[in-house]
Parts: sequence; C-alpha cells; structure tokens
Amino acid sequence: MLETAGDDFRWRGQPFRIVAGAMHYFRIHPEQWADRIDKARLLGLNTIDVYVPWNAHQPQPGQFHLDGILDLPRYLTLIAEAGLKVLFRPGPYICAEWDGGGLPAWLTSDPSVRLRTSDPAYLSAVDAWFDQLIPVIEPFLAHNGGPIIAVQVENEYGAFGDDQQYLQHIVDGYRRRGITELLFTCDQADDEMLKRGGLDGILRTGTFGGKVDTALAALRRVQPTGPLMCAEFWNGWFDHWGGPHHTRDAQNAADDLATLLAAGGSVSLYMFHGGTNFGFTSGANLKYAYEPTITSYDYDAPLAENGDITLKYRLMRSAIARFAPVPDEPLPSPAATVGHPGIVLDTAVSLLDVGDPAVSSGTPLTMEALGQASGFVVYEAVIPEAGPTVLTLTSYADRAQILLDGVPAGLLERSRHEHSLPVVVPRPGAALTLVVENAGRVNYGPGMFDPKGLLGPVLADGVELTGWTQTAVPLDDVSGLPFAPPATRLPIGPTLRHGEFTLDTVADSYLSLPGWERGAAWINGFPLGRFAARGPQRTLYVPAPVLKAGVNEIVVLELQAAASATVDLLPAPDLGVVAD
Repeated sequence: MLETAGDDFRWRGQPFRIVAGAMHYFRIHPEQWADRIDKARLLGLNTIDVYVPWNAHQPQPGQFHLDGILDLPRYLTLIAEAGLKVLFRPGPYICAEWDGGGLPAWLTSDPSVRLRTSDPAYLSAVDAWFDQLIPVIEPFLAHNGGPIIAVQVENEYGAFGDDQQYLQHIVDGYRRRGITELLFTCDQADDEMLKRGGLDGILRTGTFGGKVDTALAALRRVQPTGPLMCAEFWNGWFDHWGGPHHTRDAQNAADDLATLLAAGGSVSLYMFHGGTNFGFTSGANLKYAYEPTITSYDYDAPLAENGDITLKYRLMRSAIARFAPVPDEPLPSPAATVGHPGIVLDTAVSLLDVGDPAVSSGTPLTMEALGQASGFVVYEAVIPEAGPTVLTLTSYADRAQILLDGVPAGLLERSRHEHSLPVVVPRPGAALTLVVENAGRVNYGPGMFDPKGLLGPVLADGVELTGWTQTAVPLDDVSGLPFAPPATRLPIGPTLRHGEFTLDTVADSYLSLPGWERGAAWINGFPLGRFAARGPQRTLYVPAPVLKAGVNEIVVLELQAAASATVDLLPAPDLGVVAD
C-alpha cells in the first residue's frame, strides 16, 4: 500500500517517488492503448493518471457502458501488465476539457440540482454512480493486488466551491465502498484554492505548470508536512475553435520538471499523452464568451496525438533520468502513415431527413427533454406573416442555422452573443426550420448548468411562435443512412455526404477538408470528431485501427456549404498556427 511518512511517500515500507503521466483511455483508440502505455514506461513513468468520464459511461440513468473505448477494466489490466501503477481520478467531476467536465447531461441540464455541492439530489446521483463504478475497479485496488495506489477526491474543487460537507461525503463514500488506498485532493497552487478544495487528513496536491518554487511554497504554507506533489504539471495547453494553437517550449517544460524533481517532489504530467476528442466529446469554456474546445487534444504533450515521441519527450526523459530510473531501451520509431488525396464524396442525404421520430409541443423542447445528450435538434414551426421580419431566438445553445421553406436564411452563434437577425419570409405560413447544434458542454467554472437546443421563446417581429415539432439528430450511428446520388445538385442546407476509397496498406492518417466549412466526419463508422474552417486545427487524426486494407467508407457532415466534392487523407497533421 502507498503511505505517507513525514514528507515522503512509501510503497511497501520503502521510499517512493510518484512519476506519473495523465493518459485518458477514452481519448485513445483501444487498439493503441498498449502502445501508449509502453511509451509511458519508456519515458520513466512508474504510474498512469486515469480520469473516469461519468457521462460517457452513464449517458442516461440506469445505463452503464464498459465496452470499446470505455473498457476501463481492460485499460487498467494493460497498465498492470506493464508494471505500472495508477492514480485513479473518478471525479465525479473531472474537467479535462471534456464535455460537461464528465458530469452527465441529464444532471447538468436540471436546474433543480446544485452541482458539486452537498445538495441531496446531486449526492444521490453521485452515490448511484459510485455504486456502479467502484465494484468494477475493486479488483484493481492495491490492497487487492491491483495497480491503483491512490484515489482522488473530486477535482480542483477549490476553484469552484467550499462545501466541505460535500468533499467529506465523497471521502466517506469511498471508505464505505471499500477503498482503503491513499486519498488526495488537487487544486491550483493558490493558498485559498488549496484550503477550500482540501480536507484535513487528506493529502493536498497542487496543479501548476511553471514557477515551481512559488507553487511548492504555497502548497507548503497550507500543508506544512507531507509529500510535495504536483498532480497536474501543465507541460502544454489546449485550444479553442477560432484561436491559436498553443505550445510550450520543450526545454522550458523539461527544465521546470527537473526543478520540481530536484525539490523532492512527485509529479504527474498533464498531459503525458493527450489523444483526441473523438465524436462530439469536447467541452467548452465560458468566461465572457462561450469557447468550445477543438477536436485534437494533442496538448503539445511529450507523446503526440498519434503516439509519436517528440523532442519534449526526449528532454523530459533526460530530466527524469537524473532523479529516477529510466529503462535503458531504444525508443520506438515514428508511426507509419498513409495518404490518399482526392477522395470523392458522391452520394448525400440531408441532415433534416435522418433524425429520430418528430415530437410535437406548443413551445420548443430542449435537447435533454428529447432524451438526447449530443448532436443536433431540428426544430420546425410556421411564420404566419410574409415579408421582412426580425427573427429572435431569446435563448439557445449553441449554434442555430435558420432555413425558410428549406432555403438557408442565416445563422446565430452563442459564442458571438447573437440572438436576432433579419429575414425575408417568402410567403404567409412559411416553414421555419432551425438546426440547433450542441457544440460542447461547459466543463469548468460556474456555467456548468448548460442545457442545449432552444431554451426560450422564438419571436417573429416580437410575436412568440408556437406549434413546434422537434427532431433529435444524435448522429451516434451513421451506418444505414439513405445516401443517394443527387438527382441534379446536392441538398441545400446541412448535408451528410458519403464516399469510398481504397487502401493497400493501413497506417495512421489525417483527414484534411479544404473548401469545407464546419461539421463532423466518420470513417468506417468511427467518429473522428468536429472540424471547422476557422481552425486552428486543419486536419483530423485518423488512427490506423480505424482504417482497413481494401474499401473504406467516409461520411462528412457539412453544416454550411462545401466548395469542394473531395477530401484528402494526408500523412502528417496540421494543428494550426502557433500562439505567440
């Protein structure tokens, strides 16, 4: 068992330094888990930092998914087989720039629930979740011979609240369910956050990326004794759509890591390997404006999005070797890649024709009221009067495309604080169609009550429209869609387009969509994620296991308009222009 003794960790009675790295199973193709874990071992890591996304495992109450990319037991088994340990971070809130910070949509869209507090409604949901999760990981706890040596209580709670009763409830729940391992909290290296986010008797750890001496001093002021640990050493950063691509100088990151280790500290690199926000899983920030996170979670990590070893990896490996054992083994070569230019997408179907059965109501229903967590909702109503009209969406999330009698008439975006636009209604009783996109739930801060779809009345020249139908379009399965060659031209408005391409060999690749504006892509049914011409990223990572020798299928959703009928597979990524 991992214990603390004075200012040190001890494992089975011997001094032990945690040298860990964060790596999220739910952001890595399962067939690549073993490769990434082995590269963690080769870096000199002895521990893997594992978050658990509640919303992915339990998208609806009563469900519990542990298959495919969510096969947590298999992931923990692979870590143990590699001889590594685990810092287990089940939240229930994880942030991680993940949709809703890991909290499920059915919870974050309920205004009666006070999230991340001792509100009985919230605690009841958390308890039901832990009642399902903890028995699954019980065999992997250290006291049962497993790799999990420590378990985190909540996550950076000091940046959110100060409900000590809530934190104690998490601790008591762990102990009651048989977790006897070391518990810890982590908070930004700020005196007040460390105080608010921790509990007496539970090890406090810090999160920071630089100013190591200052950060450790703050940790020591709040916790005069005990091991010094940076539970998230920020060696890179994430990106938002429309912003720059963030990087951190490799030598600077390695030097700060060496400073931390020289001070006797333990560490977990955030991220060791970032991976990808496949499908619709990326989150968003909400400060002055709503800022959704991009598909790539490369994070400028030591191990790149495709698992390649970087300069930062090599420099950090040298830094670690000064203070801890590093395997004396050669490092793997870069992964093979494959390209295929000019893939033609020659069949199509309108997004408006592929949803669930329509639901009628007097006023618009939210996405969550339709039992949906991600994707789109298509709303339809009638505008009684013809002529120039100001259309107002009083409240919506996150992006609304407007069509009148099937013809595009404009769009509104939450990120730009937009609510109204002028339209010309072509005839009395014209059909109004609104395609509302969930672009990612807020994952940090007080804005996490974040329902999606139409959230308030829609007005035409100030008069509320009633008599709505709404169709959920989750796009969680694009197989079997009625693609067909367009009779004359492609459907107007949001359209799914389909094509095929043939490969002789299988390897990693990168999907490039020049001339396309905004949407999402799938290859062989696997959801690669969102794309947007506004960048910064210009390519989507295609893991080798997604592809197959022979004929492959590709589906691209274009929400606006494409100036091209083709897309390309490239042998190298383009994550965009680097921030100054």
